[in-house]
Amino acid sequence: MPTRRLVIAAAAALPFGAARAQPAWPSRPIIFTIPFPAGGSADLLARMLAEKMAPLLGASARMVVENRAGAGGAIGSEYVRRQPADGHAILLATPSTHGTVPALQPDTTPYDPIADFTPIAIMGRAPIALAVPRNSPYATPQALIAGLRANPGAASWGSSGSGSIGHLAGEMMNLAAGGLRAEHVPYRGGAPLVEALTKGEIQYAWEPLGSLTAAVRDGLFRCIGMGTATRHPLFPDVPTMQEAGLQGFEATTWNVMLGPKGLPPAIVQRLAAASNEGLGNADIRTRLAAAGIDAVTDSTPDSTAAFVAGEFAKFKDIVARARLTLPR
Repeated sequence: MPTRRLVIAAAAALPFGAARAQPAWPSRPIIFTIPFPAGGSADLLARMLAEKMAPLLGASARMVVENRAGAGGAIGSEYVRRQPADGHAILLATPSTHGTVPALQPDTTPYDPIADFTPIAIMGRAPIALAVPRNSPYATPQALIAGLRANPGAASWGSSGSGSIGHLAGEMMNLAAGGLRAEHVPYRGGAPLVEALTKGEIQYAWEPLGSLTAAVRDGLFRCIGMGTATRHPLFPDVPTMQEAGLQGFEATTWNVMLGPKGLPPAIVQRLAAASNEGLGNADIRTRLAAAGIDAVTDSTPDSTAAFVAGEFAKFKDIVARARLTLPR
């Protein structure tokens, strides 16, 4: 048997660093946490991407999607924050988890949306759309805004919940238009909001386009404005809010991949590259587009960090200027 001295000598003869080589990554399944219930657009995106990403990370790599819902996504986000920064736990973050919830509840959100996570990649974006009932007298954002100005406080509008991206988009419109006054009605999700619009219970609503597309195509209500900076290919005839005169208005929902703080740069780069390549798959892009999600294939960890920081700052500004609080 080789002596201890011979073993040490053999190790010393290896290329620098080989004797201290790190275990291969991934060495076990990568858990992709979705901080919302199964079945939503974020869940759809994660499951489609995980299937494409795993083979790109290694022949034996596996990605497992887990749903950890609750508290506007804070429960799942906090779970990932507490995991080891070894590349085996990643998070799908949204405007709720890393924008509206920490902006509205800074004292009770258990994590810092910027400092406690490692940015990896932007996966997808989707417009926030302005919709009105089918028989609404308002055919354009300009007409709606004029009507709200003429009758302050008389109208009601809806979103899929207090603190949702639709809620913040509506408050952004109020601010950008010079201080509109209307009653906000928070519904418990996109489905009840769609029903309220269909019945004409509210005068307008802000909601991610994916939740509205089927009903708009069925003629149940109308989409009259887009929150994106440019018109959207699903509804090329619908103007943007910037075209309607609200300069700088931009409201989108998004899905971003994050890891725990301190994720090694080499792993971050591999995950980012796999995300971009996976989302470049033509079938995935087509299926996501049908759900109102625009796949992003050119993000970097740096561009992701800048994007999330900018979105969080925007939401904090809206919350402060509109003096928003969540009902207790």
